[in-house]
Amino acid sequence: MYHFYTIFIFLLVNTFTLSQFLDIILTVDNPEEFMDNFYMLLAMIVSCFKMYSLLMNRKNIVMLTNILTKEPCAPLEPVEVEIRQKFDKVIETNTLHYAILVELTCASTAIASLCTDYRKEKLTFRAWLPYDYSSTTLFHITYFHQLISLTIGSVLHVACDGLICGLLLHICCQIEILSYRLKKIARDPEVLRDCVIQHNLIFKFALRMNKKFRFTITFQFMVSTLVVCFTLYQLSKTRAKFVELGMYMSCMLTQIFLYCWYGNEVKLKGLQLINDIFHMEWLALKQSAKKNLLIITRRSTVPIEFISAYIIPMNLESFVGLLKTSYSTYNILQQM
Repeated sequence: MYHFYTIFIFLLVNTFTLSQFLDIILTVDNPEEFMDNFYMLLAMIVSCFKMYSLLMNRKNIVMLTNILTKEPCAPLEPVEVEIRQKFDKVIETNTLHYAILVELTCASTAIASLCTDYRKEKLTFRAWLPYDYSSTTLFHITYFHQLISLTIGSVLHVACDGLICGLLLHICCQIEILSYRLKKIARDPEVLRDCVIQHNLIFKFALRMNKKFRFTITFQFMVSTLVVCFTLYQLSKTRAKFVELGMYMSCMLTQIFLYCWYGNEVKLKGLQLINDIFHMEWLALKQSAKKNLLIITRRSTVPIEFISAYIIPMNLESFVGLLKTSYSTYNILQQM
């Protein structure tokens, strides 16, 4: 049943995306028609890309999840359980709010289309189709195929973005748990060995995650730049879809902002670990324990940083740079 469900979703999203893509190639013959189609096509292409990424990384997702549920990463004491629950609550809240924003955007698009396009027997989005949909039955099938595909595409965005941001927050969670455990070394020096293993595992976890989702994040960066640019252009040309386009652009900005914000949080959390080590009573430790602490400190000076396109770090500076690039491209479009 799961395989049938996967094939059904795969066909639904890809046929809708392909129909939009073929419309640009075969039908569109002026800039206005191109703009009407292109901004939504970009979002659907990213949905397809994220779907492929999730399908190909099933085993890696399971492996990353298992690392977090086994020792030494699993919480062992009530305080550590509270730390994990705190981050779980943040992940749940962020995903819920993000899902509400995305689905409200889809709902506004669907309601606006039902009130206008549906009555005129016009499709919500431009599309090239290999058949004549003028008959009532074919029109209804094609019309609701577009709306359902749009909704599923939005859910794919929520699923992939929620997963990646959730894993980023779990890295922050592991660093905080590690910091708590390091504070107990003065009373129980035997804990230090597990702390070194956990710290090494955190770096391996982040490295594998960065490797497996690098292209997804890179593609999201590029598309978000184009979407913000073209959506601004659409808003400057028409006021009829102001709410719809405004919410759509908010979703795309939220997507990339979440990546940049939590990528930045991982970096800051890693650097904070150095300060936490210096606040310990490390002078009273044995020489071997001091050497182990020194290894952790030296490695923490090179922070965990997620990179897209091998050169663009996921931080707030990159988010500001994306906005500047989008606005510059928008100005070029206006002049042309």
